[in-house]
Amino acid sequence: MDLSKLQEIAIQVRRDIVRMVHTPQSGHPGGSLGCTDYMVALYFHAMQYSTGFNMDGIGEDIFFLSNGHISPVFYSVLARAGFFPVSELATFRLINSRLQGHPATHEHLPGIRIASGSLGQGMSVACGAALAKRLNGDSRLVYSLHGDGELQEGQNWEAIMFAAHHKIDNLIATIDVNGQQIDGSTNTVMNLGSLEDKFLAFGWHVMKMEGNDMAEVVKGLDAAKAETGKGKPICILMHTVMGKGVPFMEGTHEWHGIAPNDKQLAEALQVLPETSLGDY
Repeated sequence: MDLSKLQEIAIQVRRDIVRMVHTPQSGHPGGSLGCTDYMVALYFHAMQYSTGFNMDGIGEDIFFLSNGHISPVFYSVLARAGFFPVSELATFRLINSRLQGHPATHEHLPGIRIASGSLGQGMSVACGAALAKRLNGDSRLVYSLHGDGELQEGQNWEAIMFAAHHKIDNLIATIDVNGQQIDGSTNTVMNLGSLEDKFLAFGWHVMKMEGNDMAEVVKGLDAAKAETGKGKPICILMHTVMGKGVPFMEGTHEWHGIAPNDKQLAEALQVLPETSLGDY
């Protein structure tokens, strides 16, 4: 898929996100908008998978969303990739919907392999899945996405140490480095220091990319894939802007978990032009 098509999908996904959280007046638009380019590039460029979903994912690449509160972008990308009907996006966070605020497995929504949103657990799951692929002789990769604020949870570091010790080199873990979390900047809440130095010290191969430039995301994911199989787990430190694509939401923690009102939705959609894909 060429770059212009990926960019068009990203615009549509951003339209989906703001509309999805507006309807129930609930959800997390900021991080979802910031990670849109990555998620689109992952599912429409980097990963090999079947939309005939099975939980084991044998013979295909699999993805785990650790920071599950950014479910709007995950649901939109899954729907646009063909895992379930795009029309179902209209049910986000409504009663009896499969599209819960945080992804859950008991609803049997195609594309969802773990319940996430309890922060800090996705790295452990990704390590287990990657080891399972190794034991099964499965050459496909495991991808995961984590928030930078999420790394304040201690379980991550046990898993990060575990991955290096066991040379889990079929894992590509991406950290969304936007510098924001629900209560303020990460530097204010709990300074993370140098994530590059930390992951290097723990024995990972560390890469960096700009997460809101589609060309750079595609290039970064391709480069990360080229580093797999070399004895080290891969960490991508991805710099993004929270709320990217909607100017009044950009760069502030205030839009971490707040839905736009009618006027704000109209303003957001005005700067996100309609695409050939069409709204749900």
